[in-house]
Amino acid sequence: MRVAELVSLNRDQIKIKPETKDLEISIIGKGSRERTVYFSERAINALREYLKQREDKEPALFINFKGPKETILKRLTPRSIQNIVKKYSKIAGVPINTTPHVLRHTFATDLLMQGVDLRTVQEFLGHKNISTTQVYTHITNKRLKEIHKKYHSLSQ
Repeated sequence: MRVAELVSLNRDQIKIKPETKDLEISIIGKGSRERTVYFSERAINALREYLKQREDKEPALFINFKGPKETILKRLTPRSIQNIVKKYSKIAGVPINTTPHVLRHTFATDLLMQGVDLRTVQEFLGHKNISTTQVYTHITNKRLKEIHKKYHSLSQ
């Protein structure tokens, strides 16, 4: 998901029952286009635990709690998500320049490296044009070159 899509999610869009193992929801993405987003069992379990902690009636799925005594609740912003990613990437020892978009880029690159076709990656990312998705192929092209050199070389 794009960060803007994530912060616009509402609780009523996430219907998790005790037996739910996987989940797919429809969202309105960039360009007002509808697309499906899939949640893994691990993500569902994390959401289930998060929602158990929520005692408020705020419609936003992800909210910010301000101050120990104040009960000011508000929807997280793209900037707050960026700060959260930065904080936890630093704790995890991941490069400091990690942003939500870098995570999205990593997801796309990983799919391509695993052999997922470009059209499928395009659907996952919600790109209107395949040319937008093709920017991710430069890494897989480099990998293909390495494989070709390793397995189809006269030096063997």
